[in-house]
Amino acid sequence: MEEYDIAVIGGGPAGIMAAIVASRNSKSVILLEKNPDLGRKLLMTGGGRCNITNLKPIKKLLNFYPQKNFLKHSFFTFTNEMLLSFFEDKGMNFIEEDDNRIFPQSEKSGDVLKVLIDYLDDVVISYNFEVKNITEDFIINDKIKANKIIIATGGVTYPHTGCNIKNYYLTSQPVTDIKYGLSPLITKKDLSDIAGITLYDVVISYNKNKVKGNVLFSHVGLTGPGIINLSNVISESITYNLLDGEALDVNFEISIDLCPDFTREELNEKFTSDFQVKGKTMLKNYLKRFLTNGFIDFFLNEINLDGETQLSRVNKKSKNRLIENLKRFAFEITGFNKDLSKVTVGGVDLANVNPKTMESTITPNLYFAGEVLDLHGPTGGYNLQIAFSTGYLAGLSAGEK
Repeated sequence: MEEYDIAVIGGGPAGIMAAIVASRNSKSVILLEKNPDLGRKLLMTGGGRCNITNLKPIKKLLNFYPQKNFLKHSFFTFTNEMLLSFFEDKGMNFIEEDDNRIFPQSEKSGDVLKVLIDYLDDVVISYNFEVKNITEDFIINDKIKANKIIIATGGVTYPHTGCNIKNYYLTSQPVTDIKYGLSPLITKKDLSDIAGITLYDVVISYNKNKVKGNVLFSHVGLTGPGIINLSNVISESITYNLLDGEALDVNFEISIDLCPDFTREELNEKFTSDFQVKGKTMLKNYLKRFLTNGFIDFFLNEINLDGETQLSRVNKKSKNRLIENLKRFAFEITGFNKDLSKVTVGGVDLANVNPKTMESTITPNLYFAGEVLDLHGPTGGYNLQIAFSTGYLAGLSAGEK
């Protein structure tokens, strides 16, 4: 039986970072990866461009996470700026795009992975090693004995990359409900006719939660940054748990404010004036000032208004219906597009993990990092920063203790 100081389970960004940092202070570290290669999910992030982090100041950045108090220590231990320096030391340069999103200058996620692998010189890597059981004395698959273990097995998204819900059963650590996050939504209404059309800077609402962003129509539903980010809140509020194998059958409504820059009163005032002054203009042409062109016919058909009607002939009842739907255009949602879900909502319960070390408070010398924990953020580099910061802290803690 092989023996190591530290065994890291999972060769994603959190696991790789943990192994790198742990090896600086430990005599022997092994990284166990079930695939024949490392970082499969990392290669897919940012559409293959790898949105590696978000460069907002750490105090501001933390406000974007529901679990900001837990993340505080790891984020200050290994900040976003420290992360970039970590890669720059190997010659990598970065570009910054809107909303402080950071990408490698080459815009290739493979280059990020190459740097990480380059740091693994002092780490033993065992490929095609699927961890099936861990004993109480840290014997893995009856083949490897470790003094300490870091679990960084990821969540349930992108299962073809190696993520598997069974990984939550590897230890007796309590786990919160496992759900889909950062997910497109499936609509009851067939949206094939407007697939590919984008609504820009609209406000999407679910109950009392609101998110401003773009909405993209797909053949099966709604996606785009605004929808993706709101999906985390929706998923958290709905009762289901993939860990229990529950069938996910949901039904709820979201609404979109198509004219967030106007109040209902302002629209009423503007329409009352314009419908008189521009009376001969057809309604569908007038709405080009407010809506994406390809969306107008669909919108008018849904609210049962004739786009060929001249503005002067739009009665008060129709005008009120128009205003109401511009401010609250509703969609009935029947599910999450799990095949395109980007992160997992839920995971190892943070109540039983020390945020200053990433060590279990139940089992000494057992550490966790990355998406396997009940941690998640919005799109835009936030989730990779979780992986790198918690992986760094777990590796640091395990290596120094």
